[in-house]
Amino acid sequence: MKKIFLKLKNWLQKLSFRTGVIVLIICILCYIISFAQMLLPISVKAKGVLWVIFFGLAKTFQYTGITIVGVEGIKRLKTLIKKKKAGKEE
Repeated sequence: MKKIFLKLKNWLQKLSFRTGVIVLIICILCYIISFAQMLLPISVKAKGVLWVIFFGLAKTFQYTGITIVGVEGIKRLKTLIKKKKAGKEE
């Protein structure tokens, strides 16, 4: 089982930075849906099931996106955010 996870991790890390960012955006959407569905006029059981499904998807996309982006990608994102903040301050 460990070999399968290592192969999957290596395959995910070969994907592009852009793909990782898209997966992280999908993660954010799943988080929003998981909590926004609480406002729907449906039964409590249905709300619970929907929350578990969408929250689980959000976590899956989160960890997958972080694996794709990697450490260098995180540094790249932080640099982009700092540049945007510096541009606004000028």
